[in-house]
Amino acid sequence: MTKTVTGLLLALLLATHVNAQHNAAKKEVRVALQAANWEYQPDAVEFLTYKSVPTLKITGKGPVILKDLDFKDGTIEFDMEPIDKSFTSFYFRRSSNNESECFYFRLFKAPNIDAEDAIQYAPIIKGVNLWDMLYQYQRNAMIDTSGWNHVKLVISGKQMRVFVNGRMDMPLEIPYLEGTNDHGGLAFEGHAIFANLVLKPDQVEGLSPWPGTDITDNDARYLRKWQISQVINMPEKIDFNYALLPDKTTVWDTIRAERRGLINLTRKYGGAAMGPRRVTFLKTTIYANSPQKKQLHLGFSDEIYVFINGQPLYIDKNLYGTPLMKGPDGRCTIDNTSFGLPLAQGANELLIGVANNFYGWGIIAQLDNLNGVSIER
Repeated sequence: MTKTVTGLLLALLLATHVNAQHNAAKKEVRVALQAANWEYQPDAVEFLTYKSVPTLKITGKGPVILKDLDFKDGTIEFDMEPIDKSFTSFYFRRSSNNESECFYFRLFKAPNIDAEDAIQYAPIIKGVNLWDMLYQYQRNAMIDTSGWNHVKLVISGKQMRVFVNGRMDMPLEIPYLEGTNDHGGLAFEGHAIFANLVLKPDQVEGLSPWPGTDITDNDARYLRKWQISQVINMPEKIDFNYALLPDKTTVWDTIRAERRGLINLTRKYGGAAMGPRRVTFLKTTIYANSPQKKQLHLGFSDEIYVFINGQPLYIDKNLYGTPLMKGPDGRCTIDNTSFGLPLAQGANELLIGVANNFYGWGIIAQLDNLNGVSIER
């Protein structure tokens, strides 16, 4: 009897395993690289056999969008061979050109294995690529500029891992996907040849869907709660005008920091591409037990005008590609700048004007210590 039961259990387990393997294989989708399956601009794409495989070759502008697909979680794999040393992008969870997740190559960094920003993840929010606000979402990679590069993205809820050319020891780890959508379409962009596009819905290789740890959550020194004004269009050829400062008629709203202490102004107001150079004001209160001076560490993009208790204190710019660009490489990080912050006894109003003229904008603010002070929570 025991042998019979054991045999039945083994048969059941084997059948379950085979069925699971069959279902997994059945879920795998090999996308046909044929014109009927894709949406693209005229004369932007060629569909041809290259190196004995069907391929999609992008030679023009604009994204090349896979039709009739809604992808949420799972594994996506494809091969990419560059045509030139520019940018090559893959969009997922895409609802439009304005809202998407994006993984891309900076091919002009290849084949330098030590280039720290050879590959990048960035969300597209309100039409703005937030690469300059999310320095932590890039890394080096081994990229072949004259042959196939195999790309594997594992997407699970709020997390993602990306592997390039099978280097399992060099994943781009994304603990928190920052985009607006949790599902959507797929698209390619950039001058390159693509082949072997395979989708494996819901196959996430054990990757948790929950947000990964943000270690800065442990740090009480970040200024995370602010009041924010409406956005104002800046007059042309005017760097700053005191007439722009808030007054008694200014309407304020509360804004709270995202991960890393980032006050993400792009998520609230979009970016400069939506109109002329613009400015908004942020204010918060710091309470001091006695007159003292703190050091304020500030990450910012693109321009800041700092006032303490109504008095001008600090002006600076972090403009990518100019002599005013801050390290690291024009990105917004807490390392951009720091300066002394004089505090009177009692309540102190810290007011920061933030202007935008290039991609994302926002600030990250942190005091050197909280001895003798308290901040808004």
